[in-house]
Amino acid sequence: MPRPIPLKKILKTLRSRNFFLVAQRGSHAKYRKVGTPTRNVTVKTTKKEIPYGTFRSILLQSGLKEEDFNKKK
Repeated sequence: MPRPIPLKKILKTLRSRNFFLVAQRGSHAKYRKVGTPTRNVTVKTTKKEIPYGTFRSILLQSGLKEEDFNKKK
């Protein structure tokens, strides 16, 4: 079973790929990619680690690949 992904790593990668915080309501934050108004990503910010299935959903929403989150910058 895949391990959970740290929330800090997800947010750091989204910001480095030109996503910015649009709104936050309760525990859910919405990020949008600069120059692409239709590319929205919703992230739950209450947990320190995100389950792998939720991480896959974030990948689909963002259009990024899993390798983008594993690269060291």
